[in-house]
Amino acid sequence: MHIHYDVVGEGRPLVLVHGWGANARRNWVDLGWVEALAPVRRLVLMDSRGHGRSEAAASQAGYGYAAMGEDVLRVMDELEIAEGDLFGYSMGAFIGVALLGHHRDRFSSMVLGGIGDETEESAAVCHLIARSLRVDDPSEIVDPVGRAYRRYVDADPGNDRAALAMAALQMWPDGHPLALGGEGLAEVDIPVLIVDGADDHPYVDTVGRLAAAIPGAELVTIPDTDHHTIVGDARLKAAVLEFLSR
Repeated sequence: MHIHYDVVGEGRPLVLVHGWGANARRNWVDLGWVEALAPVRRLVLMDSRGHGRSEAAASQAGYGYAAMGEDVLRVMDELEIAEGDLFGYSMGAFIGVALLGHHRDRFSSMVLGGIGDETEESAAVCHLIARSLRVDDPSEIVDPVGRAYRRYVDADPGNDRAALAMAALQMWPDGHPLALGGEGLAEVDIPVLIVDGADDHPYVDTVGRLAAAIPGAELVTIPDTDHHTIVGDARLKAAVLEFLSR
């Protein structure tokens, strides 16, 4: 499977893993992260499978977080990065926690943003998302949540709606970071920063369990932000830069 990536900057490598429906450009370049981080890190900007310029998986199972984490390791191997830092947001954070629990030896620190447990209700939204992405005419979408997800995906004409529909059906029900990381989370001995928006429900309501399961993990919440507004917030950038500087 072809995974597209770009490398920007110099210094200690930092792999950036974006959220669902986005890509490296949309998540990290457009929102100012490359400008903020490139002066202090060698950034590896990868498009996850089914996103951006990377190849799509052939089946829904191909969008499991563990499988997508293997793509991260493959990119690191190709760049001969034996050990690096990782910053994942949303989907990228769930990928990150799977890697943290099972491949901790490849990472020297990790930032996980926009993460927590899905509830039964929030996980079920994946079916609405898939239906909304599979409709040819978006005017036929009645549900406002479905319309919002379709607008977000359609904002990037390069998005593969079929691939993103499959990804949503696989990812949302698997959104339980303690299960993804497994018993290996208790053995983590690297610095970990977890950041959520104070209004990012249901994640902010449950993220404390993840922080408690990782020895020494720092948990930060950014006031007056939700899952979407936090991504470009200057306070998030400041928290990440301060963490990486240590």
